[in-house]
Amino acid sequence: MVTKIAAIAALLYTILLTYLSLVQLGKISVGTFSPTDKMMHAGAYLLLVGVWMVFFILKSRRDEDYKINLLKISALSILFGMLIEVLQGTLTRYRDPDWYDILANTTGVLLAVFLFLVLEKFLKRLKSKMI
Repeated sequence: MVTKIAAIAALLYTILLTYLSLVQLGKISVGTFSPTDKMMHAGAYLLLVGVWMVFFILKSRRDEDYKINLLKISALSILFGMLIEVLQGTLTRYRDPDWYDILANTTGVLLAVFLFLVLEKFLKRLKSKMI
């Protein structure tokens, strides 16, 4: 049941990220803090890797799959970010593809990889207690 919820959450987040990447958005601020566009890109892709990695941690039966799943999710997330940038240039008139967005997306992915590598043992122990 938890695995299904994680799968639905990861899928819904991916759909939301796709939608928000292709619609026209205004300035976003939180109180007096105004995050930069690139910080939002990095955070969005860190979260993208995070939600998919949680799903695959729960789904996987073997601990050996942890790093290969992290590698696959990371590579696909980077490619997804590149595809979104291409689609922004081809499907919209109000958004332009930006190499710096791709760099920010990739930075978020790499931060997620770092976090999941640091937390690997903890997450595996946590999963074993859930089973």
